[in-house]
Amino acid sequence: MESNERFTDAWTNHHRFLLDVAYRLLGSYSDAEDLVQEAFSRLLRTDLDPIEDVRAWLVVVVSRLCLDQLRSARVKREAYIGPWFPEPLPFSDDAATDPADVVTMDESVRFAVLIVLERMSPAERVVFVLHDVFDFPFEKVAPLVGRTVAACRQLASRARKRVEEEAGSARFTIDPAEQRRVIDAFIAACASGDIKSLLPLLDPSVMGWADLGGTLPAVSRPNVGIELVAAPLMRYFGAPSGNKLVAHVINGELSVVAFFEGVVVSVLALTVTNQRISRVYVVSDPRKLTHVKRVLDQER
Repeated sequence: MESNERFTDAWTNHHRFLLDVAYRLLGSYSDAEDLVQEAFSRLLRTDLDPIEDVRAWLVVVVSRLCLDQLRSARVKREAYIGPWFPEPLPFSDDAATDPADVVTMDESVRFAVLIVLERMSPAERVVFVLHDVFDFPFEKVAPLVGRTVAACRQLASRARKRVEEEAGSARFTIDPAEQRRVIDAFIAACASGDIKSLLPLLDPSVMGWADLGGTLPAVSRPNVGIELVAAPLMRYFGAPSGNKLVAHVINGELSVVAFFEGVVVSVLALTVTNQRISRVYVVSDPRKLTHVKRVLDQER
């Protein structure tokens, strides 16, 4: 097979897989696209004849690019005011506008899981994603992060424990009917403007965070407890706010999108545990809502 044909074949067969890897490593669809493009650019400038496994070669390049970016981004995010949340990815019936048609939507891209990944060290995140999510052997992951196989096993074990403790297992399956019931009740409670109708939906230890683009010191720490979470939710998303809440699939699970005067202003990812909302993640940074706006504008 000619080099051009092998390159075209690699793009056709591996592009989506590489985006799957890069998005989970970075939490940003835009950055994932850029780094996957860079990996293919490098492949184009490389003699393909000695490369026996093109996909494995590309995964190594993408993972190293992601690792470098994570290390660089870590410094920036430490100075970021408030939590840094992933870029939400919406689902659409129109494959032409749908990032979900490119990135596989499974339990490993649930918002709660990606939040835990954000708190890991770059090496820990790479080891966990490549080994636990994509089944890469530790022997192949170790050279990427500059650790021994034994050290990688420890990193993966620690990461796995954190995911299970904070977000449930990465392969934990959500009950769609239960998620729908709670989401619908949440939207109805906010639309009523009556905070008393919202309180029973929240777990006693519920926690709520907001990513506003690193602009407000007030959101540096999560609100904890029913009253402290319910009050700002009703203030910013209840009837008096002028926001309209709509259920939509985000990152593979039913979530809430907030519109103000027809424009997407926030995405609310809700974690439902034992029939109540235990976590509320709000993304209001407009830079992270690009794909949500594009997809939902196409549907209007």
